[in-house]
Amino acid sequence: MKRILSLDGGGIRGVFSLEILLHIQQLLRDHYDSPNLVLADHFDLFSGTSTGAIIATCLCWGMTVEQILDLYVQYGSTMFRPVPWYRPIKKILVSRYEAKPLSEMLQRLFSEDGDGRVPALLDSPRLKKALLVVVRNHSTGSAWPVTNNASAVFNDPARADCNLKIPLWKLVRASTAAPVYFDPEEIVLGDRSCVFVDGSITPYNNPSLIGALTAILPCYRMNWPAGPDNIRVVSLGTLRFSSALPAKVQKLWLGFNAASIPPALIQGIAWQQDYLCRCLGECLYGESLDTEIGDLVGVPLPGQRWFSYVRYNQSYKTDRMEELLRNDPMLAKLDAINAIPMLREIGRVYAREHVRLVHLI
Repeated sequence: MKRILSLDGGGIRGVFSLEILLHIQQLLRDHYDSPNLVLADHFDLFSGTSTGAIIATCLCWGMTVEQILDLYVQYGSTMFRPVPWYRPIKKILVSRYEAKPLSEMLQRLFSEDGDGRVPALLDSPRLKKALLVVVRNHSTGSAWPVTNNASAVFNDPARADCNLKIPLWKLVRASTAAPVYFDPEEIVLGDRSCVFVDGSITPYNNPSLIGALTAILPCYRMNWPAGPDNIRVVSLGTLRFSSALPAKVQKLWLGFNAASIPPALIQGIAWQQDYLCRCLGECLYGESLDTEIGDLVGVPLPGQRWFSYVRYNQSYKTDRMEELLRNDPMLAKLDAINAIPMLREIGRVYAREHVRLVHLI
């Protein structure tokens, strides 16, 4: 069986996913009696968007989950360093946070020398398995699910714009370049320069389906045989909060909509990707999608299933969400640095209650 690990975007809420991954790592170590096992020993393809791209690339690099958690805990506040007030007003209006600290961390991390002087490229042999990173090419207006698959059309070394020659750190930084939060990332491809932004504003903030399709569809040239016994997709979210809006129309003024509609659209599309995975795949585990659809676990559906599917995420409806946000109003934000301890605790509790070895092997 081929296994795909898919990781959603969600900013600092990625620590919720990391606590689940920590539990998964321990279950697999115990099962295989291998205390040094890393998730790159078990999974064959890592797909990630935004913060999920950081985690997916680190795992594919061969890092332990503990090492990645340390990065988030130690450097979380550094990664979200506000743009100084004395910078030009144009700079302040473009992004809230400095991109340089995050860029420098990624440069050091994904380098061949470990010091950032020799950048690792997308075809680096240090990537232990297949990797898919989702970005949006603002210059072409299209989603780019980029892989290190040597057979992919745009990974042909004869091409001047071969994707395999992109510095890995730049690709990951581009996937995290959330508009308003961070500056876009510019990447030179052959004789042209393109501007890239966060993959969360593509249809693939939840990259589970595009990961499975990349493995299966002939156009992507990975050519894994389809079927629930052949491919297992394990998908991790970063918490889902209710995006319900006030009932009073008078509250829906321009400023309110500008702030609330983009997150609602991102969340709605991610939900739809989850729904499609449960329809195209054989859903083994996942929370209820809504009161009409249910969770689709064990439900006979028409047609052949392309893969088996597990979805781990915690959704909060209005009442529970209000309680949590009263305790920490920043919890639902991408930059909720102060909420890291609470996010970790939510992840630990969720993992103990929901993650099972049978979902993984």
